Amino acid sequence: MPMSVNLTGQCVKMPAQLDEQGQVSYSLKLGAEQLPLNEFLEKSITIEFEGAINCIECGKKTKKSFSQGYCFGCMKTLPQCDQCIMSPERCHYHAGTCRDTQWADQFCMTDHVVYLANTTAPKVGITRISQIPTRWIDQGAEQALPIYRVSTRQQSGFVEDVLREHIADKTNWRNMLKSNAEPIDLIALRDSLFAKASEKLTELETQFGLQAVQKLEAEVVNIQYPVLEYPKKITSFNLDKIPRAEGVLRGIKGQYLMLDTGVINLRKYTGYQLKIALN
Repeated sequence: MPMSVNLTGQCVKMPAQLDEQGQVSYSLKLGAEQLPLNEFLEKSITIEFEGAINCIECGKKTKKSFSQGYCFGCMKTLPQCDQCIMSPERCHYHAGTCRDTQWADQFCMTDHVVYLANTTAPKVGITRISQIPTRWIDQGAEQALPIYRVSTRQQSGFVEDVLREHIADKTNWRNMLKSNAEPIDLIALRDSLFAKASEKLTELETQFGLQAVQKLEAEVVNIQYPVLEYPKKITSFNLDKIPRAEGVLRGIKGQYLMLDTGVINLRKYTGYQLKIALN
């Protein structure tokens, strides 16, 4: 039986691991302290915001967090906060105006995957190969299927842009937290999308070359989350308004903790100084 634990420190998104059986294991990380979290299901948890927010890049104290953990100055200058991160097709690396080409060489000018996911509804998404399966877990996907491997982030954005004419590219987080997803035949969906978008996808393959924009024959990855009970009604805690959230931990999915009193997206509070008690 887990002992009572108290953690204090700067919040970051929960690390997560996927085992060979498709089960997700979460950890709670505050500052230098990290705690396996799955074993605390059905235990009481109290989360308190201690009033301080520090930029996760420069450490500067800030009244408000931007782009999930940055101060305003870093948000305006760092490459990971540029507009092309949210809209990869708007990459301006080749125009010579990238905020940091060394960072881009490591994170953008590298292999990416375009994938389909089921988060209670089908969606298309992109991620660096190194972020599989982390990206799927963070979105609360219960099924995922890589469908394209491309050479740059911008190219993944071009492919996604073509496919989202036929499929959503957003996750409905409220629906994701209400229930398990009904299984979807992602391979059949992939083939249908390829047929619908054949002309534009072929244009991209021709433009960049088959070695750069390559269709994949992959298997569906199934993901199961540590959830004992889904909430019947979604009520969100807001630590900026009420700096304390407490209840019994009933599940973990995406970057959300599901309490019997409401849900909280811990990633939203990246950079916040929190005190968390579990018992």
